[in-house]
Amino acid sequence: MKHLIPEFEALKTRLPPGLDSILVLPCLRRIQDDRGYIADEDIDGLVEYLGVPRIQIEEVLTFYTMLRRKPLGRWHVQVCRNVSCSMRGAEPLIKHLSNRLGVKPGETTADGRFTLSTVECLGSCGTAPVVMVNERYHELQDAQSLDALLEELK
Repeated sequence: MKHLIPEFEALKTRLPPGLDSILVLPCLRRIQDDRGYIADEDIDGLVEYLGVPRIQIEEVLTFYTMLRRKPLGRWHVQVCRNVSCSMRGAEPLIKHLSNRLGVKPGETTADGRFTLSTVECLGSCGTAPVVMVNERYHELQDAQSLDALLEELK
């Protein structure tokens, strides 16, 4: 994290004095962009750098689902399970992916290739069920289209 301090200092110049705690979220996002996830030592470093209580950083980490505490696989497969997607078959898709990959939601395959996650909403209700792989949406999914997608990713 120390190599990111100059960037954090540049962010500080845009704030009135005494408001460093506002930088928790942007600093966490930048750390994640750099490392791929936020490690315990990153939290310790931010506590020291920003002078905020550790609980404040932990609260941000638990509130924002896009922030990760552990590394992801090469392919992050996220299945929307909100109302529209669930009504159009998301739950069986989650089960199918779980069986196919051999992991439960929140886990990464032993080879580090896939991490399976569920999310509350991907904002594509009209094309449900939706799966996002890394930053790309795959809409109107079913077991066959997911199998074909997984084959492409290997």
